[in-house]
Amino acid sequence: MRDVRSGSRRARLAAAAVAVALVAGATACSKSGAGGDSSSGNGNPSKTSAGTVAIKGDITFNDANLAKIDAALKTALAGKDLSKLDQAMVVNVAVDYWNAGKVGFKKGLSDLGVKGTYQAPANGRLDQQLSIIQTLRGQGITGLSVSAIDPTAIKAPIASANKAGIPVLAIDSPLPKEDGASLYLGTPNYQAGQKAGMAMKQALGNKGQVVVLVGSLTTSNAVERIQGFEDALKGTDIKVVQKLSDGMDASKALTNAQTAIQTNPNINGLYGVYSYDGPSAGQAVQAAGKSGRVKIISDDSDPQTLKFIKSGTIQATVVQQPYQQGYTGAYLLTAFKVLGKEATLKIVQPYLESDGTTLSSGVGLVTGDNLSDYQAKLKDLGIG
Repeated sequence: MRDVRSGSRRARLAAAAVAVALVAGATACSKSGAGGDSSSGNGNPSKTSAGTVAIKGDITFNDANLAKIDAALKTALAGKDLSKLDQAMVVNVAVDYWNAGKVGFKKGLSDLGVKGTYQAPANGRLDQQLSIIQTLRGQGITGLSVSAIDPTAIKAPIASANKAGIPVLAIDSPLPKEDGASLYLGTPNYQAGQKAGMAMKQALGNKGQVVVLVGSLTTSNAVERIQGFEDALKGTDIKVVQKLSDGMDASKALTNAQTAIQTNPNINGLYGVYSYDGPSAGQAVQAAGKSGRVKIISDDSDPQTLKFIKSGTIQATVVQQPYQQGYTGAYLLTAFKVLGKEATLKIVQPYLESDGTTLSSGVGLVTGDNLSDYQAKLKDLGIG
Protein backbone atom coordinates (compact mmCIF):
# COMPACT_ATOMS: atom_id res chain seq x y z
CA MET A 1 0.00 0.00 0.00
CA ARG A 2 2.13 3.69 -1.00
CA ASP A 3 2.38 7.80 -2.99
CA VAL A 4 1.65 10.56 -6.09
CA ARG A 5 -0.59 18.37 -8.55
CA SER A 6 -2.10 21.19 -10.92
CA GLY A 7 -1.17 24.72 -11.95
CA SER A 8 2.24 25.53 -13.32
CA ARG A 9 3.98 23.84 -10.39
CA ARG A 10 1.98 20.66 -11.06
CA ALA A 11 3.10 20.67 -14.67
CA ARG A 12 6.74 21.11 -13.69
CA LEU A 13 6.55 18.28 -11.16
CA ALA A 14 4.79 15.96 -13.56
CA ALA A 15 7.41 16.64 -16.21
CA ALA A 16 10.18 16.05 -13.70
CA ALA A 17 8.57 12.84 -12.52
CA VAL A 18 8.25 11.55 -16.07
CA ALA A 19 11.86 12.46 -16.79
CA VAL A 20 13.09 10.63 -13.72
CA ALA A 21 10.83 7.74 -14.57
CA LEU A 22 12.61 6.96 -17.82
CA VAL A 23 14.68 4.57 -15.76
CA ALA A 24 12.28 1.84 -16.95
CA GLY A 25 8.69 1.01 -17.98
CA ALA A 26 5.80 0.55 -15.54
CA THR A 27 2.71 -1.65 -15.33
CA ALA A 28 0.25 1.21 -15.04
CA CYS A 29 -0.42 2.95 -18.34
CA SER A 30 -4.00 3.38 -19.51
CA LYS A 31 -6.02 0.49 -20.87
CA SER A 32 -3.36 -2.23 -21.03
CA GLY A 33 -1.75 -1.54 -17.67
CA ALA A 34 1.52 -1.39 -19.59
CA GLY A 35 4.94 -2.26 -18.47
CA GLY A 36 5.83 -5.74 -17.52
CA ASP A 37 9.05 -7.39 -16.70
CA SER A 38 12.17 -5.29 -16.93
CA SER A 39 15.55 -6.47 -18.10
CA SER A 40 18.82 -4.86 -19.00
CA GLY A 41 18.86 -2.01 -21.50
CA ASN A 42 19.71 -4.31 -24.43
CA GLY A 43 16.73 -6.55 -23.69
CA ASN A 44 18.84 -9.33 -22.20
CA PRO A 45 18.85 -9.57 -18.39
CA SER A 46 22.36 -9.50 -16.98
CA LYS A 47 23.54 -12.35 -14.77
CA THR A 48 24.98 -12.06 -11.29
CA SER A 49 27.98 -14.08 -10.16
CA ALA A 50 25.59 -16.56 -8.53
CA GLY A 51 23.82 -17.14 -11.85
CA THR A 52 20.63 -15.33 -10.90
CA VAL A 53 19.26 -12.50 -13.01
CA ALA A 54 19.99 -8.93 -11.92
CA ILE A 55 16.74 -7.13 -11.06
CA LYS A 56 16.05 -4.00 -13.07
CA GLY A 57 14.29 -1.08 -11.38
CA ASP A 58 11.21 0.69 -12.73
CA ILE A 59 9.65 4.00 -11.56
CA THR A 60 7.54 5.19 -14.48
CA PHE A 61 4.16 4.78 -12.72
CA ASN A 62 1.19 6.43 -14.48
CA ASP A 63 2.12 10.04 -13.76
CA ALA A 64 1.70 11.42 -17.29
CA ASN A 65 -1.86 10.11 -17.74
CA LEU A 66 -2.96 11.22 -14.29
CA ALA A 67 -1.59 14.71 -14.97
CA LYS A 68 -3.75 14.83 -18.14
CA ILE A 69 -6.82 13.80 -16.15
CA ASP A 70 -6.14 16.37 -13.43
CA ALA A 71 -5.80 19.12 -16.06
CA ALA A 72 -8.99 18.07 -17.87
CA LEU A 73 -10.99 17.93 -14.64
CA LYS A 74 -9.70 21.31 -13.51
CA THR A 75 -10.71 22.84 -16.85
CA ALA A 76 -14.19 21.31 -16.57
CA LEU A 77 -14.53 22.67 -13.03
CA ALA A 78 -13.44 26.20 -13.96
CA GLY A 79 -16.03 28.78 -12.89
CA LYS A 80 -17.99 26.30 -10.75
CA ASP A 81 -18.84 27.10 -7.14
CA LEU A 82 -16.71 24.83 -4.94
CA SER A 83 -17.11 26.81 -1.74
CA LYS A 84 -19.54 24.41 -0.09
CA LEU A 85 -17.52 21.24 -0.71
CA ASP A 86 -15.93 19.36 2.17
CA GLN A 87 -14.12 16.21 1.02
CA ALA A 88 -12.72 13.37 3.12
CA MET A 89 -9.99 10.78 2.63
CA VAL A 90 -10.09 7.78 4.98
CA VAL A 91 -7.32 5.18 4.74
CA ASN A 92 -6.95 1.77 6.35
CA VAL A 93 -4.18 2.30 8.90
CA ALA A 94 -1.92 5.07 10.22
CA VAL A 95 1.50 4.09 8.80
CA ASP A 96 4.33 5.93 7.00
CA TYR A 97 3.06 4.67 3.65
CA TRP A 98 0.02 6.92 3.85
CA ASN A 99 1.95 10.12 4.64
CA ALA A 100 2.42 10.58 0.90
CA GLY A 101 -1.31 10.11 0.30
CA LYS A 102 -2.08 12.72 2.94
CA VAL A 103 0.34 15.21 1.33
CA GLY A 104 -1.18 14.56 -2.10
CA PHE A 105 -4.77 14.92 -0.90
CA LYS A 106 -4.08 18.21 0.86
CA LYS A 107 -2.23 19.54 -2.18
CA GLY A 108 -5.08 18.57 -4.48
CA LEU A 109 -7.62 20.28 -2.22
CA SER A 110 -5.42 23.37 -2.06
CA ASP A 111 -5.02 23.55 -5.84
CA LEU A 112 -8.80 23.33 -6.25
CA GLY A 113 -9.62 25.65 -3.37
CA VAL A 114 -11.69 22.99 -1.62
CA LYS A 115 -11.94 22.08 2.07
CA GLY A 116 -11.32 18.59 3.31
CA THR A 117 -9.96 16.27 5.96
CA TYR A 118 -7.72 13.20 6.11
CA GLN A 119 -8.28 10.42 8.64
CA ALA A 120 -6.59 7.09 9.47
CA PRO A 121 -7.47 4.50 12.13
CA ALA A 122 -4.46 4.30 14.43
CA ASN A 123 -4.36 0.52 14.67
CA GLY A 124 -5.96 -0.48 11.38
CA ARG A 125 -9.11 -1.65 13.13
CA LEU A 126 -12.34 -2.00 11.19
CA ASP A 127 -14.49 -0.58 14.00
CA GLN A 128 -12.27 2.52 14.08
CA GLN A 129 -12.58 3.06 10.33
CA LEU A 130 -16.36 2.69 10.37
CA SER A 131 -16.60 5.07 13.33
CA ILE A 132 -14.47 7.65 11.50
CA ILE A 133 -16.73 7.47 8.44
CA GLN A 134 -19.85 7.81 10.57
CA THR A 135 -18.41 10.85 12.35
CA LEU A 136 -17.42 12.49 9.07
CA ARG A 137 -20.91 11.90 7.69
CA GLY A 138 -22.30 13.70 10.72
CA GLN A 139 -19.98 16.62 9.97
CA GLY A 140 -21.45 17.02 6.50
CA ILE A 141 -18.77 15.77 4.12
CA THR A 142 -19.62 16.01 0.42
CA GLY A 143 -17.32 13.27 -0.90
CA LEU A 144 -15.37 10.29 0.45
CA SER A 145 -12.33 8.40 -0.79
CA VAL A 146 -11.63 5.26 1.20
CA SER A 147 -9.16 2.41 1.43
CA ALA A 148 -11.56 -0.13 2.90
CA ILE A 149 -10.34 -2.57 5.53
CA ASP A 150 -13.23 -4.91 4.78
CA PRO A 151 -15.22 -4.76 1.51
CA THR A 152 -18.26 -6.37 3.09
CA ALA A 153 -18.41 -4.03 6.07
CA ILE A 154 -18.02 -0.92 3.91
CA LYS A 155 -20.95 -1.80 1.65
CA ALA A 156 -23.67 -0.32 3.90
CA PRO A 157 -21.82 2.98 4.55
CA ILE A 158 -21.26 3.39 0.79
CA ALA A 159 -24.92 2.71 0.05
CA SER A 160 -25.91 5.26 2.69
CA ALA A 161 -23.52 7.85 1.25
CA ASN A 162 -24.77 7.31 -2.30
CA LYS A 163 -28.36 7.70 -1.13
CA ALA A 164 -27.40 11.04 0.43
CA GLY A 165 -25.72 12.21 -2.80
CA ILE A 166 -22.19 11.75 -1.47
CA PRO A 167 -19.86 10.18 -4.08
CA VAL A 168 -17.48 7.47 -2.86
CA LEU A 169 -14.12 6.71 -4.48
CA ALA A 170 -12.30 3.48 -3.69
CA ILE A 171 -8.55 3.97 -3.34
CA ASP A 172 -5.66 1.58 -2.65
CA SER A 173 -7.87 -1.51 -2.35
CA PRO A 174 -10.60 -2.12 -4.96
CA LEU A 175 -14.20 -2.81 -4.02
CA PRO A 176 -16.77 -5.00 -5.76
CA LYS A 177 -18.70 -3.01 -8.36
CA GLU A 178 -21.96 -3.77 -6.58
CA ASP A 179 -20.69 -1.97 -3.46
CA GLY A 180 -21.42 1.31 -5.21
CA ALA A 181 -18.05 3.10 -5.31
CA SER A 182 -17.88 5.36 -8.37
CA LEU A 183 -14.40 4.23 -9.39
CA TYR A 184 -11.22 2.56 -8.15
CA LEU A 185 -8.10 4.74 -8.12
CA GLY A 186 -5.01 2.85 -7.09
CA THR A 187 -2.63 0.05 -7.86
CA PRO A 188 -3.64 -2.79 -10.19
CA ASN A 189 -2.81 -5.18 -7.39
CA TYR A 190 -2.60 -8.36 -9.46
CA GLN A 191 0.02 -6.66 -11.66
CA ALA A 192 1.89 -5.51 -8.55
CA GLY A 193 1.98 -9.08 -7.29
CA GLN A 194 3.22 -10.28 -10.67
CA LYS A 195 6.02 -7.74 -10.58
CA ALA A 196 7.01 -8.98 -7.12
CA GLY A 197 6.90 -12.58 -8.33
CA MET A 198 9.09 -11.83 -11.34
CA ALA A 199 11.60 -10.11 -9.06
CA MET A 200 11.59 -13.13 -6.74
CA LYS A 201 12.22 -15.47 -9.68
CA GLN A 202 15.23 -13.39 -10.64
CA ALA A 203 16.50 -13.15 -7.07
CA LEU A 204 16.26 -16.92 -6.49
CA GLY A 205 17.25 -18.14 -9.93
CA ASN A 206 13.90 -19.97 -10.29
CA LYS A 207 14.43 -22.35 -7.36
CA GLY A 208 13.59 -22.19 -3.66
CA GLN A 209 11.02 -21.99 -0.89
CA VAL A 210 9.21 -18.74 -0.11
CA VAL A 211 7.11 -17.48 2.79
CA VAL A 212 4.56 -14.70 2.27
CA LEU A 213 4.14 -12.14 5.08
CA VAL A 214 0.89 -10.15 4.90
CA GLY A 215 -1.37 -8.00 7.06
CA SER A 216 -4.56 -9.74 5.95
CA LEU A 217 -5.37 -12.84 3.93
CA THR A 218 -8.86 -11.56 3.06
CA THR A 219 -8.46 -7.89 2.05
CA SER A 220 -8.91 -7.65 -1.72
CA ASN A 221 -5.63 -5.89 -2.47
CA ALA A 222 -3.67 -8.53 -0.55
CA VAL A 223 -5.56 -11.41 -2.17
CA GLU A 224 -4.91 -10.01 -5.65
CA ARG A 225 -1.24 -9.37 -4.96
CA ILE A 226 -0.60 -12.84 -3.62
CA GLN A 227 -2.42 -14.36 -6.60
CA GLY A 228 -0.29 -12.34 -9.02
CA PHE A 229 2.85 -13.29 -7.11
CA GLU A 230 2.04 -17.00 -7.21
CA ASP A 231 1.05 -16.90 -10.87
CA ALA A 232 4.38 -15.30 -11.76
CA LEU A 233 6.18 -18.21 -10.09
CA LYS A 234 4.42 -20.86 -12.17
CA GLY A 235 6.77 -22.92 -14.26
CA THR A 236 9.63 -22.54 -11.80
CA ASP A 237 10.88 -24.65 -8.92
CA ILE A 238 9.93 -21.94 -6.42
CA LYS A 239 7.24 -22.98 -3.94
CA VAL A 240 5.22 -20.76 -1.62
CA VAL A 241 5.29 -22.89 1.52
CA GLN A 242 3.49 -20.53 3.93
CA LYS A 243 1.27 -17.45 3.94
CA LEU A 244 1.38 -15.82 7.36
CA SER A 245 -1.10 -13.12 8.41
CA ASP A 246 -0.02 -10.61 11.05
CA GLY A 247 -3.35 -8.77 11.44
CA MET A 248 -1.70 -5.43 10.54
CA ASP A 249 0.66 -5.76 13.49
CA ALA A 250 4.33 -5.08 12.66
CA SER A 251 5.57 -6.88 15.78
CA LYS A 252 3.60 -9.96 14.77
CA ALA A 253 5.04 -9.72 11.26
CA LEU A 254 8.54 -9.77 12.75
CA THR A 255 7.69 -12.82 14.87
CA ASN A 256 6.23 -14.57 11.82
CA ALA A 257 9.38 -13.94 9.80
CA GLN A 258 11.68 -15.05 12.60
CA THR A 259 9.70 -18.23 13.25
CA ALA A 260 9.57 -19.12 9.55
CA ILE A 261 13.34 -18.80 9.16
CA GLN A 262 14.10 -20.70 12.37
CA THR A 263 11.74 -23.62 11.72
CA ASN A 264 12.54 -24.20 8.05
CA PRO A 265 16.22 -23.95 7.04
CA ASN A 266 15.23 -24.43 3.38
CA ILE A 267 13.46 -21.08 3.17
CA ASN A 268 15.45 -18.75 0.93
CA GLY A 269 12.82 -16.15 0.05
CA LEU A 270 10.40 -13.83 1.87
CA TYR A 271 7.71 -11.72 0.21
CA GLY A 272 6.40 -8.86 2.40
CA VAL A 273 3.04 -7.61 1.15
CA TYR A 274 2.17 -4.80 3.58
CA SER A 275 4.37 -1.73 4.02
CA TYR A 276 5.81 -2.88 7.36
CA ASP A 277 6.28 -6.52 6.27
CA GLY A 278 9.42 -5.70 4.30
CA PRO A 279 11.19 -4.10 7.27
CA SER A 280 10.05 -6.98 9.49
CA ALA A 281 11.51 -9.48 7.04
CA GLY A 282 14.72 -7.45 6.83
CA GLN A 283 15.13 -7.36 10.60
CA ALA A 284 14.53 -11.11 10.89
CA VAL A 285 16.97 -12.02 8.12
CA GLN A 286 19.60 -9.64 9.44
CA ALA A 287 19.27 -10.97 13.00
CA ALA A 288 19.62 -14.53 11.70
CA GLY A 289 22.84 -13.63 9.89
CA LYS A 290 21.29 -14.58 6.55
CA SER A 291 21.40 -11.26 4.68
CA GLY A 292 21.90 -12.00 1.00
CA ARG A 293 21.18 -15.70 1.46
CA VAL A 294 17.48 -15.29 2.21
CA LYS A 295 16.20 -13.01 -0.54
CA ILE A 296 13.50 -10.46 0.26
CA ILE A 297 11.04 -8.87 -2.15
CA SER A 298 8.75 -6.38 -0.44
CA ASP A 299 5.99 -3.90 -1.21
CA ASP A 300 6.05 -0.15 -0.63
CA SER A 301 8.71 2.36 0.31
CA ASP A 302 8.71 2.45 4.07
CA PRO A 303 11.88 4.38 5.11
CA GLN A 304 13.28 1.26 6.75
CA THR A 305 12.61 -0.72 3.57
CA LEU A 306 14.67 1.77 1.58
CA LYS A 307 17.50 1.47 4.10
CA PHE A 308 17.44 -2.30 3.69
CA ILE A 309 17.47 -1.84 -0.11
CA LYS A 310 20.57 0.31 0.21
CA SER A 311 22.32 -2.25 2.42
CA GLY A 312 21.35 -5.14 0.14
CA THR A 313 19.25 -6.94 2.76
CA ILE A 314 16.09 -6.40 0.65
CA GLN A 315 16.66 -7.09 -3.04
CA ALA A 316 13.71 -5.12 -4.45
CA THR A 317 10.46 -3.47 -3.38
CA VAL A 318 7.30 -2.95 -5.43
CA VAL A 319 6.19 0.65 -4.99
CA GLN A 320 2.89 2.47 -5.46
CA GLN A 321 1.80 6.09 -5.74
CA PRO A 322 -0.35 6.97 -2.72
CA TYR A 323 0.50 10.62 -3.42
CA GLN A 324 -1.52 10.39 -6.64
CA GLN A 325 -4.29 8.46 -4.90
CA GLY A 326 -4.60 11.49 -2.65
CA TYR A 327 -4.04 14.21 -5.25
CA THR A 328 -6.09 12.89 -8.16
CA GLY A 329 -8.56 11.52 -5.61
CA ALA A 330 -9.33 15.09 -4.51
CA TYR A 331 -9.98 16.06 -8.13
CA LEU A 332 -12.23 13.07 -8.78
CA LEU A 333 -14.33 13.59 -5.66
CA THR A 334 -14.83 17.23 -6.58
CA ALA A 335 -15.76 16.40 -10.16
CA PHE A 336 -18.16 13.61 -9.15
CA LYS A 337 -19.99 16.02 -6.86
CA VAL A 338 -20.00 19.10 -9.13
CA LEU A 339 -20.01 17.70 -12.68
CA GLY A 340 -21.80 14.44 -11.92
CA LYS A 341 -20.67 10.85 -12.29
CA GLU A 342 -21.44 10.48 -15.99
CA ALA A 343 -19.57 13.63 -17.05
CA THR A 344 -16.60 12.78 -14.85
CA LEU A 345 -16.30 9.20 -16.11
CA LYS A 346 -16.45 10.46 -19.70
CA ILE A 347 -13.25 12.41 -19.04
CA VAL A 348 -11.59 9.52 -17.22
CA GLN A 349 -12.71 6.64 -19.46
CA PRO A 350 -9.86 6.78 -22.03
CA TYR A 351 -7.35 6.19 -19.22
CA LEU A 352 -9.04 3.25 -17.47
CA GLU A 353 -7.60 -0.25 -17.35
CA SER A 354 -9.21 -3.00 -19.43
CA ASP A 355 -11.69 -3.81 -16.62
CA GLY A 356 -13.31 -0.41 -17.17
CA THR A 357 -13.36 0.45 -13.46
CA THR A 358 -9.69 0.86 -12.48
CA LEU A 359 -7.75 4.10 -12.82
CA SER A 360 -4.18 3.04 -12.19
CA SER A 361 -1.91 5.19 -10.07
CA GLY A 362 0.98 3.04 -11.28
CA VAL A 363 3.36 0.33 -10.15
CA GLY A 364 7.12 0.62 -9.83
CA LEU A 365 10.08 -1.43 -8.66
CA VAL A 366 12.94 -0.01 -6.59
CA THR A 367 16.29 -1.78 -6.35
CA GLY A 368 19.73 -0.71 -5.21
CA ASP A 369 20.45 0.55 -8.74
CA ASN A 370 17.59 3.07 -8.98
CA LEU A 371 17.12 3.90 -5.29
CA SER A 372 18.65 7.38 -5.60
CA ASP A 373 16.43 8.20 -8.60
CA TYR A 374 13.35 7.15 -6.66
CA GLN A 375 14.32 9.22 -3.62
CA ALA A 376 14.84 12.24 -5.91
CA LYS A 377 11.34 11.69 -7.29
CA LEU A 378 9.86 11.69 -3.79
CA LYS A 379 11.75 14.88 -2.96
CA ASP A 380 10.33 16.57 -6.08
CA LEU A 381 6.84 15.74 -4.84
CA GLY A 382 7.56 17.14 -1.36
CA ILE A 383 7.74 13.74 0.32
CA GLY A 384 10.60 12.36 2.35
